[in-house]
Amino acid sequence: MHILLTDLLICPRCGPGFGLILIADHLENRRVIEGSLGCPNCRDRYPVEGGFGDLRPPPRKTREDAPDVGPPASPSAMEVAALLGLTGGRGNVALIGDVAGHATALAALVPDVEFVGVAPGLRGWEEGEGVSRLDAGVSLPFSDGSLRGVGLFVERESPMAGEPSMAGEPSMAGELARVVARDGQIAVWGAPRAVGEWERALRSEGCDVLASEETAVVVRRRAT
Repeated sequence: MHILLTDLLICPRCGPGFGLILIADHLENRRVIEGSLGCPNCRDRYPVEGGFGDLRPPPRKTREDAPDVGPPASPSAMEVAALLGLTGGRGNVALIGDVAGHATALAALVPDVEFVGVAPGLRGWEEGEGVSRLDAGVSLPFSDGSLRGVGLFVERESPMAGEPSMAGEPSMAGELARVVARDGQIAVWGAPRAVGEWERALRSEGCDVLASEETAVVVRRRAT
């Protein structure tokens, strides 16, 4: 996890306005390998182990059986970069669900962007330049307007039965719109029905549709 990313993280329990304080036990090349992120309000601590941050609110069930995340056949890394408008520049982009499997390839394509993979299966990845790895619940642990873009691969089921998940829940469209900067882009991939639900939900959150297909939709957060 890049140390600068920790400045953008908020407590998933207390919400926006409650930033986390980094306690780093092991740093390498400005990346946090071991440590924790503490909330000064609720006093909870979120562990960082092997560079992977567990930013889920308590109670946190173990996810040791979560399947590893690999690059999906579709969308491709190039398509993700294109639909998110990543032709250059700096910033942070969140990749949620299976699309996080393209994080390493995208970091090579757009080297000045930090790609933040949000998926439990990223725990087993080695720490690498340009890629930060997190787990999160229904509330994204990023401060308002802190991300350049968000890519989401829709899942119909939570990664662990009985535990809430961001993926597959159009009611969480407000969270995506909240964390993306003005004029930032959000891309959602998945089954046609699910993508249609997300498109309607994102429209209701003040996003303009830039492109819409059966299995993908791209929106931009309005500047005003």
